Amino acid sequence: MSSEERKEGSPRFGKLHFPVGLWINSPKKHFAKMSRRWPSPDKGGYVDTFLCAPDILPRHCCVQEAEPVLGSALVRPFRGAAVTLNGRPLVREAELHPGDLLGLGQHFLFMYKDPRTSQPRPAWLPRPWASPGLAGAFSCQACGRSLQERQDAFQAYVESREPELRYRPQEEEALLKEIVHLQGATTFNLAPAFLLGLCLEHSTRVLEPGHFPQLVARIAQLVKEAVWEKIKEVGDRQPENQQDKGQVRALSIEEVAADLRPLMLWMANAMELLNLVQKKVLDMEKELDLEGSSHDALLSSDLETCDEAMVVLDEVIMSTFQQSVYYLTKTLYSALPALLDSNPFTATADLSHAQELSSMPEGIRGTLAIYQATLELTKECELHPDLVSQTFGYLFFFSNASLFNTLMERGTGGPFYQWSKAVQIRTNLDLVLDWLQGVGLGDIAAEFFRKLSTTANLLCIPKTSLVKATWSRLRSEYPALTAAQLHHLLSNYHLGLGRPYPEGWSPPPEEREEMVNSEIFESFSDHPPLILPSEGFRLQPAAPVTDDTLHRQLCRLRRFLWDLEQASLPANQRVAHGLEGS
Repeated sequence: MSSEERKEGSPRFGKLHFPVGLWINSPKKHFAKMSRRWPSPDKGGYVDTFLCAPDILPRHCCVQEAEPVLGSALVRPFRGAAVTLNGRPLVREAELHPGDLLGLGQHFLFMYKDPRTSQPRPAWLPRPWASPGLAGAFSCQACGRSLQERQDAFQAYVESREPELRYRPQEEEALLKEIVHLQGATTFNLAPAFLLGLCLEHSTRVLEPGHFPQLVARIAQLVKEAVWEKIKEVGDRQPENQQDKGQVRALSIEEVAADLRPLMLWMANAMELLNLVQKKVLDMEKELDLEGSSHDALLSSDLETCDEAMVVLDEVIMSTFQQSVYYLTKTLYSALPALLDSNPFTATADLSHAQELSSMPEGIRGTLAIYQATLELTKECELHPDLVSQTFGYLFFFSNASLFNTLMERGTGGPFYQWSKAVQIRTNLDLVLDWLQGVGLGDIAAEFFRKLSTTANLLCIPKTSLVKATWSRLRSEYPALTAAQLHHLLSNYHLGLGRPYPEGWSPPPEEREEMVNSEIFESFSDHPPLILPSEGFRLQPAAPVTDDTLHRQLCRLRRFLWDLEQASLPANQRVAHGLEGS
């Protein structure tokens, strides 16, 4: 019977992809068709063997050539299909070698042989296999290894630098909580994301396909709970929330940075973890395209669960970012006004050493100390470069808006807008921008300080030149200022006692009408949105562990899992003390 003669989707008539021949050991009544044709490379695989049994799915199993190793192939079950390889349930793609026994459901058993090779037929007895648990891997006496060999194998696994964590599903919850509580207890700052990534790898490689979405959801929930606890702790330590409010004092930038370190560590780890999950979800989406409509419901449900978990991780990143910039801007708020008030041309200031904070004018030293502490914190926490840029983008946005609004407010009805004061402000601002340029943040600072910089440039025009300028010329040369803001600056400029304002500064009637209800202050709600990065991540879970601190944590977790597994077994089934203590 050919594929053309059988209708698609028959509930009892399954299909099997075969690029090579198989030896069949099953009743003839279950055999529909079999051929030994190679699939066309430009058309992809096709079905050429039909099987009929109650537990055979319409699309059950795919076997394809494994290049460049001659004599081997790859076998992969479709989702929900009952497949065994040498007696072991098969849930993921695996290598198929001559002599392997492939079971499909309860009615079919095939032994694989590659007709392209002349190798003698290998033994067809099932090979020994290890359970996901450590006891099954290193303690099974049926494998023929001596106690010393099993001890050596276990010790080699514990001390291995390969990125691998083996565990049974029943130990997973305790393992996840142990990893989450590692935050801040290791000098390898991305350890939680790396170790949780190993759990994801273990799930996709060993456990049932439906386990992965549950794992992702649980990881996201545990991370969220840990972050919310840290946010509450930081809030409780704020001076205004202390019980003794009689001695309220502002926290120093060093104290703020220490409080924000756990939040920024979780921001960095959540970002790396989200990237690892997204890669796995992309693989699931490809699997959905490959397996067809028969498994749409299962895979779609799994993908929906993963999407919900990724939303939780998004919220974690957003919350830690918001909390970090909130406390940093809160500290900046009290330091920024000195940049407008202080005189940089003092005997104690050494303007020739612009990168040394100790030689900076006192008025800008506090602001730069906050920027420097923030930069050191982001580096220490290994925050993604894009998140570092956006953190400073927000701080610079706030600094610009705060200073500009203060400048607009203080210039009303007083002699604040004059050339001598503007030169001091311009010099202070230049020193800040030069310092930021030296630490690699110059481009971001120039973008977000544009409004304040433009205002300082306008006020630095000598009075004799400014009085000759016309409204239309100033509007074209200083486009960063709105008409209302420019008019406010000019109308409050200190020309001298009794000196009239130039006729050329008057806006035309149409613009004057527009300025009636226009706001001169910058809005703090117009801050740039947080955009999560899509590349440039640090973690590579497939690479061997080279960091000694991370390796020690990995070894400790392996022993932790061994102890959990042994404690769950009856006393008469536990491994001999020699292996347990190896």
